[in-house]
Amino acid sequence: MSPAATAGIGQHPRGTDGDRWLEIVDQIDVSALVEAFMDLIFDIPGYASSLVPRSDIRTTAAQAFDAMIEGLRVGGLPDVVEVADRVGVSRARAHVPLSSLMSAIHADFQVLWGAVTRNALPSDAELIVRHTSVVIRTVDEYAYRAQRAYVSERERMQGEATAVLQGHIASLLQEGPLQDSHVRTIAGHLGLEPTAPLLVIAAVGSDAEHLRLVLADFDRIGNRFFTHPSADGLVAFAPRRGMEEPSATFREPLRRLRDQRVGLVDADQGLSDLGRAAHVALSLARLLDAHEVGCMTWQRGWARYMKRAVSETGAPLATDVEEALKRCGPSEQARLRESVSSYLRTGNIGESAQDLYCHRNTLSKRLRRFAEVTGVDPLIPIQAARLVLAWS
Repeated sequence: MSPAATAGIGQHPRGTDGDRWLEIVDQIDVSALVEAFMDLIFDIPGYASSLVPRSDIRTTAAQAFDAMIEGLRVGGLPDVVEVADRVGVSRARAHVPLSSLMSAIHADFQVLWGAVTRNALPSDAELIVRHTSVVIRTVDEYAYRAQRAYVSERERMQGEATAVLQGHIASLLQEGPLQDSHVRTIAGHLGLEPTAPLLVIAAVGSDAEHLRLVLADFDRIGNRFFTHPSADGLVAFAPRRGMEEPSATFREPLRRLRDQRVGLVDADQGLSDLGRAAHVALSLARLLDAHEVGCMTWQRGWARYMKRAVSETGAPLATDVEEALKRCGPSEQARLRESVSSYLRTGNIGESAQDLYCHRNTLSKRLRRFAEVTGVDPLIPIQAARLVLAWS
């Protein structure tokens, strides 16, 4: 936190001003601030041609103004503001010049100060003068944090762009055996233990940019993830040590990481296992449907992973089952599918019967009927495996 902001948090110039000042602040309309800001932002060099989507600029502007208004209420930004970090990281990644970012934050001040003065009455003139420092302090703290995140992300980008480092990581990501001496050499360059277990993460498409934001959180707490671009996304890895039973410092970043749309696996053998793990992580990330949230682990996605692998060979998984079910009426098809799906999920007739609100004997009859119709008995594991994969 900047020294200027720390010095004034929670302090208003005169205690008797508090009620009237809050009345003025509470009249501020965030949506109006955002529209005024959007009218100014694209006149700033570096923004009109930037890669930052307008929707992202609008969203972060609303979040920033919400945070600043709270800062006006308490006399300065009270805690770390996530949106400042997000703005700094995303603008660095979009190659917006730092001077342009600072000009945009100056526009924040211009818009915010205009709203404050419009809400004030002529009789509030002295109160507004006394609170000028509160407004400046609030915007200054936001600017300081955004600039700090921007500079940190630019440093990360420069590190990623280092040809030697990326070359080493690229060689590790190749599938196939690696010589121990080669692994040890690369481990020395990366500052890692060659056999230390790794957490390996992959994201594809637009999910890769969201992953970068979360990885920036780990950088701030001193736990760097190494990253490398893939053909359609991003691979990241870091030592797993400290993540199995995370401290309070790691807990929130890890929660955010597991909430991301990523493939997440372990490389238990360390760097020599990285190529295999990265391939699996990318494959898991590609399995996520558009509506799904949260990380795709091996436990969650193995059936879909195997289904895709089998499908790529051209071998049918359950074509005969689907054809057989078509001989049943629509209502019977639905009942049989529902019953078998529930049983495959639980492995327990009693539990599935409860879930389906039917008697266990009724469920048993449906499972037998499914076997009669399709020739595949869901009670026999080796036959049920076909259904698990086909319906995953």
